[in-house]
Amino acid sequence: MFILRLTYVKPLSEIDRLLPPHREYVAKYFASGNFLFSGRQEPRTGGAIIARAGSRAEVEAIIKEDPFLIEGAAEYEIVEFLAATTAPDLDGYRES
Repeated sequence: MFILRLTYVKPLSEIDRLLPPHREYVAKYFASGNFLFSGRQEPRTGGAIIARAGSRAEVEAIIKEDPFLIEGAAEYEIVEFLAATTAPDLDGYRES
């Protein structure tokens, strides 16, 4: 699994302009099963996505499609981790 942390590097007016295509991008990867959770940070300085993919290279290819990244409005930090322990409702996401 991966934690994708976005940090905005352009003004919120630019972020707001890019929100519709960013939301389409996010919806595409929820539909494919790659994205599990997403949301903005508070305060509004960026966002976070919990994702699953076969490799870091796959995640890197996915984030290259984000309009925020394409337009230089946000930077990504990728943290790979193994979900060894989960809440009972999330047992299907446990990794070994």
